[in-house]
Order: sequence, then structure tokens, then C-alpha cells
Amino acid sequence: MFEPLNRIDPRLLAGAVGAFALGAFVFWLYGLYRRFTARRAVLAAVRSVAYDSVADVLISDGMDGFLHIDFLILTQRGILVLDLREIPGVIFGGDQMNEWTVMTRRRRYTFANPQGPLLDRIAAVRQVAGDTPVEGRIAFTGRAKFPKGRPKSVLMLESLKVEYAAVDRQTMEAAVTRYQVDWKRVRDCTRPSELRRY
Repeated sequence: MFEPLNRIDPRLLAGAVGAFALGAFVFWLYGLYRRFTARRAVLAAVRSVAYDSVADVLISDGMDGFLHIDFLILTQRGILVLDLREIPGVIFGGDQMNEWTVMTRRRRYTFANPQGPLLDRIAAVRQVAGDTPVEGRIAFTGRAKFPKGRPKSVLMLESLKVEYAAVDRQTMEAAVTRYQVDWKRVRDCTRPSELRRY
């Protein structure tokens, strides 16, 4: 049988509460550390291909609305619209599928195919990008797996520099010089987003 609360040693109760509080604090601190290291890895991947970049911005959709863009990146190939997805689990998705399925150890769920919204973001940037080429990719972090293959606009974050070549500032200067005026116009057409992650 349990002792009534008024018979429990107050020092024992205080110790138990203190241990619980310490455990909760350590758990919170670990979560904070994981988010910090994940954020740092994302920014390092972006910087590895970017001559310049902006994060978490809004751009006009041309119809009195605005679209959120995770990253706009100036690369030696032009402007890259990067949609970042931090979704852990096994993902099954395809170009023609309306919904993609995620399976984790604990649950199964779906989310809308992100390719359509990416095309809208690319179109919005192209409206102001002049002659500069505009591409778009949906980048998933390493916590996602695509066992049946990745749809055409999807890449893994760590392979970003494979597709867009690591930055060598000196050789890249010549490549991006012709994009600078358009890039400035695109940047000037953005404003900070309230959905700020980076």
C-alpha cells in the first residue's frame, strides 16, 4: 500500500520533483541541440552551392497574394527555388500522385504532393527574374528515405552540392555576373516571411 502524502518525507518528495525537473530540462536541452545542429547542416548545404541566398521570404504570386519560399539561391546555373522538407520516415511519392505517403515506426500518414506548389513558386520568381534561368527543387533531409525512387524535382539535401557544384568564389564570379541585375530585382521583390525557420 502507498503511504499517504502527509507521511512521505518532504526531502524525498523534493528530490523526486528535482530529478523530474532535471530530466525534463535535459530532454529539452537535447531537443534544442538537435534542432541547432539540423539547422546548421541545412545552412551549410545551402552555402556550399550559393553565391548569394535569402531564406524565408514572401514573393507576389501575381494575383494579389504571396507565396512563402524557404530559400532563394543564386548559383552558377541561375536562381534556385529550394523548398525544404524535414520529414523523417520512409516516403512513397510520385510525379502523378496527389498524395505522398510517409511511414514511420509509429504511424502512417500522407501529405499533398509538393511539386504543384513548387511550380507556383518557380513561376512567381520567373515573373521578375528577367533572362536569368530559374529552377526549383524539393530538398529532403537525410532523415527521409525514398525506397521506390525519388520524383523528378526531389533531391536529398546532402546531394545539393553534387547537382549544383560546390562554390569556388573566383570561378563563380564570372558565371554569376550576368545574373546580378536580375538577382537584385528578385531580392527587391521579396519581403520577410512570418513563417521564419532559417
